[in-house]
Parts: sequence; structure tokens; C-alpha cells
Amino acid sequence: MNQSNQTELSNEGYNADFTQRVVIRPQHYKWVPSPMPGVERMKLDRIGDEVARATTIVRYEPNSEFSSHTHSGGEEFLVLEGVFSDEHKDYPKGTYVRNPIGTSHQPKIGPQGAMIFVKLQQFATNDTKQFSLDTNKAEWYQGAVPGLSVMPLHDHEGEHVALVKWEPNTKFTPHQHFGGEEILVLEGTFYDEHGEYPTGSWLRNPHMSKHAPYTKEDGALIYVKVGHLLKEEGMQ
Repeated sequence: MNQSNQTELSNEGYNADFTQRVVIRPQHYKWVPSPMPGVERMKLDRIGDEVARATTIVRYEPNSEFSSHTHSGGEEFLVLEGVFSDEHKDYPKGTYVRNPIGTSHQPKIGPQGAMIFVKLQQFATNDTKQFSLDTNKAEWYQGAVPGLSVMPLHDHEGEHVALVKWEPNTKFTPHQHFGGEEILVLEGTFYDEHGEYPTGSWLRNPHMSKHAPYTKEDGALIYVKVGHLLKEEGMQ
């Protein structure tokens, strides 16, 4: 794929073409109200209306809540700020949660408010493990190159989710993404030969795309998911 054929800010259409590279930086966020008061959404990609295959950043005001709902296609989320709560548990900043197909809950947010990165309707039917992981306490492992640390979050049939910590001035070898790659920059600034991506940037690199990522003086912490875009392109 021609890497210059990328979409920098295509919120219109909600980035539904998974063969396209997409970059959304925080200065381009467009918050829109949800059906519930006190809950706003930044839509990153979306196929469908209110019930949709969607990747979204959701911002909850203090003491807001969302109606009870069932995850017909599963739900994966990472708490970015505050504390996300439902009838099952409180999930502080840094908690990674997977709620498979058929699970349900009613979010009810406390006085701190919350912001989450959430992916809906994207579970395989046989991906049935429900869990939460406090990444503030989980173990880091040495990455593939010096200066890189990896915290695995979930693996299922070629789909891999992890946090990756980049020390300052770390370089990774050029590589190709079989099944695509999705990144949310949680801290610092992430770079590759196509640009720079500060905290809050979201990238979606399609199947068989290539890049050579690196960091500079501030390093970076990223959420990364790989191998999951083939099915979105109709290749499976």
C-alpha cells in the first residue's frame, strides 16, 4: 500500500475503510454527545449507527452514568483517566478490561469522572475470556530491542494486544504489519518515518503496511493491537 495515501482527519465517514491508514491527533478531536447526559464521544472509526462496530474515546463527567446494555459483539476498554465503575467493580486509570459477547453492565461513574478508550462489536465468537487487569501492577517483559518493554494484555488466534514502553531514543527495526496494527499513544511522543504522534494520538496501519518506529528524548508508552484488521477488510 502507498503510505502517502493516508487519512489524517477523516471523521466524516468514521474511517470505515480498513485498507486506509488513519492518523488522528488530539488537536483534531471532535467530541459529540452520546444519548446519555454527561457522556461525550470522540469517534475514531465506526460502522453502524448507535449500535455499531466502533473504536471510540468516551469521556464521562463526574457522577454520570450510562444505561444498562448487553455487549452483543463484545467490549474491550482501557481506562485513560479517572475511575470507570459499574455494578461489578471500580476500574482505576490504567485498567484493561475485556467483556465478551453476551456480557452486560451499567456504567455508573463517581466524582472523579472517567475517560476510556473502547472497542465494541469486535470479538470473535470463541473469544470468551472475561477479565480485568490493573496495568499499574502487572509485569513488564524485555522487548525485541534494547529500550523496549512489553506488557501482554490479550492474545487470541493471531490477534495480540499489549502495552509497549519505549525508553528515550529507542529505535525499532523496519517491519511489516500482517493483519494490521492499531496504536494509541498514552504517554510521550511516538515517531516513524511518516510523522510524529504526541500523547492522545491514534493510528491505524492496514494489513501489510510498513514503518520503522522510534522515540526521541521523552520516550513513549503505547497501547498496540496487531493482527485484527484482516477480518475488517474481508480477507478472512
